[in-house]
Amino acid sequence: MANFAKPSAPRFSVEVYQNEFLPEGGRDVHAIVTVTSTGGAAATRAAAAHGSAAVVIMVDCSGSMEYPPDKMRGAREATAAAIDTLRDGTAFAVIAGTHVAKEVYPGQGRLAVADPATRAQAKEALRSLSSGGGTAIGTWLRLADGLLRQSSAAIRHGILLTDGRNEHEEPAVLRATLEACAGRFTCDARGVGTDWEVKEVTGIASALLGSADIVADPAHLTEDFTRMMENVMGKEVADVALRLWTPVGVEIQYVKQVAPTVQDLSDRRTGAGPRAGDYPTGSWGDESREYHVCVRVPAASVGQEMLAARATLLFPGAPGEPPATLAQGLVRAVWTDDLAASTAINPQVAHYTGQAELAQAIQQGLEARKLGDVGGATAKLGRAVQLASASGNADTAKLLAKVVDVVDAAAGTVRLKAKVADADEMTLETRSIQTVRVKKT
Repeated sequence: MANFAKPSAPRFSVEVYQNEFLPEGGRDVHAIVTVTSTGGAAATRAAAAHGSAAVVIMVDCSGSMEYPPDKMRGAREATAAAIDTLRDGTAFAVIAGTHVAKEVYPGQGRLAVADPATRAQAKEALRSLSSGGGTAIGTWLRLADGLLRQSSAAIRHGILLTDGRNEHEEPAVLRATLEACAGRFTCDARGVGTDWEVKEVTGIASALLGSADIVADPAHLTEDFTRMMENVMGKEVADVALRLWTPVGVEIQYVKQVAPTVQDLSDRRTGAGPRAGDYPTGSWGDESREYHVCVRVPAASVGQEMLAARATLLFPGAPGEPPATLAQGLVRAVWTDDLAASTAINPQVAHYTGQAELAQAIQQGLEARKLGDVGGATAKLGRAVQLASASGNADTAKLLAKVVDVVDAAAGTVRLKAKVADADEMTLETRSIQTVRVKKT
């Protein structure tokens, strides 16, 4: 493990957990790469005076937001609370989203700078928010992107709230928008009520390296928006990349973030020179994340060993300058005839492999349930209950218990509930990717 830091910046560390021992001829090497950032609080104070963040809040104002009226009212109050949470010097704007995107504040294609006066003006402007029209989320994101590109802030972030499906825009348009915006800003996405599409909201958050969640009751929007904005204000370093270098003959099978949420980064790779590729990790504050790296090495004989991969955390340099190394860790492979050593599974690898399987089992089980496949749904959701119980994922276990009757958690024996509230099913699906950390002994 190696650590590197810049003055007044968070300190990063990388730890690699793996069983490096392989049997003769063994080829697949699994490792959990834990990345930790600390010291961001001091950086926050230093960065505040430099306006290091820019945030755009996108509020759904389509006609359905008025049914019931507390959705629109809750959205106004939540946006006002988020604006109050902005630290001085933060650039910000508010967008009203329907089948078109309109600037609510400050207008004229600009970003405002947060201070007591602009916060008051922005909250006054929220009074004009009213519902009417359709939903075309890509237009909201494109306007947000245009506004955020004006800012030189290190942290560029969006918060998006919707209550319905993206019905007034072709899916291909939204996909193209997300591809264009990826890497330019991060975005948290929220669905309010139960009439929106989970895969749309989670897809937006995944593409833009943000969080996704359901707020079934509009009364909880203010709490959620405040928490989201506090999290944004705690970010200090943006555009951090995880670079994997592999020797000749080694192939990367996949790279997944596995904590605090499951997110497959394999197809996000961008080339970074011979046998190296960068995987985006987004913005960081004081936090820790885990990544599951699987590489395939050439077969070798007992007694041989090799460097299977080098994981380096990088921060982009100034134009024309190379990126700065923040931290580094090594993945190794050692071939042995010791059966106990080569068959042991590292606890971190085992835990997060199970958490990824848990997320997949929930998603497949709910999809089977929607299709009327009782047997398939029961089997998958039963396996999910078993995995949640074994890993101590109590939050997911509670959500599963609202969709199935648990007969034997350890064995994964369940019965599908005859009636399930839409909010319960959508909450389980939306939060299926949330994981619990391995219990360190």
